[in-house]
Amino acid sequence: MKLVHQGLPTPDFARAVGDALARAVPAEGTCLMTTDPATTLPTAEFAEKGLPAEDLLRLVEFDAQGQDFNTWGQLAQAPRPAASLSEATAGDLDRSLRQREIRRPNGFSDELRVLLAGSTGTWGKLTVFREAGSPHFSPAEVEFVSSIAGLITDGLRRGLLLGEAQSGTDDVGLLVLDPDDNVRMSNKAADHWLDELGTSDRTGARLPLVVSAVARQTRSLSGLTPTTPPPDLQPAKTRARTRTGQWLIIRGSLLNEGPDTQVAVMLEAARPAEMAPLIVDAYGFTDSERRITELVANGLSTKQIAGRLHVSSYTVQDHLKSIFAKSGSGSRGDLVARLFLDHYADALSLGSVVDVRR
Repeated sequence: MKLVHQGLPTPDFARAVGDALARAVPAEGTCLMTTDPATTLPTAEFAEKGLPAEDLLRLVEFDAQGQDFNTWGQLAQAPRPAASLSEATAGDLDRSLRQREIRRPNGFSDELRVLLAGSTGTWGKLTVFREAGSPHFSPAEVEFVSSIAGLITDGLRRGLLLGEAQSGTDDVGLLVLDPDDNVRMSNKAADHWLDELGTSDRTGARLPLVVSAVARQTRSLSGLTPTTPPPDLQPAKTRARTRTGQWLIIRGSLLNEGPDTQVAVMLEAARPAEMAPLIVDAYGFTDSERRITELVANGLSTKQIAGRLHVSSYTVQDHLKSIFAKSGSGSRGDLVARLFLDHYADALSLGSVVDVRR
């Protein structure tokens, strides 16, 4: 798939994936939801004929409860990353809670879910759906999409992490939300970040998806004792990329308890130390490969790199072959052009020196 190495912005990549899939697996619409690989919380969605904002948030809640067919958590444990609702329900779609309460009332029939995950985490969730009256997805179509899920994941990961980041304000934004996610208070920085994140033109959306997701996960802590919170209900913290390429850290915390629980949501620019692991993960480099790439960018020859790291030139060459393959590069110059634009070199250099003989 040529899309993998293009590093397209996520909206363009989502549309391109939908167009490419439609030629092999006809469908009436798609929804590609990006996630923070560290928390799997949704950060944004890019849909063609998708659901209204409130229904989308209800789907997020249904999946968090884990009491339906083909939840994202179930797919993460399944032998393959894709599954159709018709297959899971033996053709009786209304056995699914989300089908009965959300999807069918919106005119949708079968859905094909694809978990976009790899060794570096879960980067997204793709749903391909058909409208009422259309045939169910066939086993062959599910198998085909499952076979290319890794390629889609790779392309999404690269587009998210290697798109040109733009500088932005370092001010911390603060929102206070009521139980219905209405904004009770916000500062100037929060207004700026909300505008930067955007709502993806979702029908009825008032807040970016990532802000609502963080608020709802944080609110789920209400009533729990501080000494015994379940491990999967820690205060929400996630990362998201704005429309102009700036990465943000979004955190939530409870302000009070009870029926009128309010949540504070803080938004601030991600610091290099917080972004370095993601930048390395963009190409799936090991620590050894990261260090060698940094030295290549500094102009060192193979012999000089070998001397610096106390390994043989053959070892360096083997690592370079892997680096070129992972990054889709054909030469040292191409590698540097792909990776080391402005802050990327600085972020990678945050890693400690490692012994590549391990």
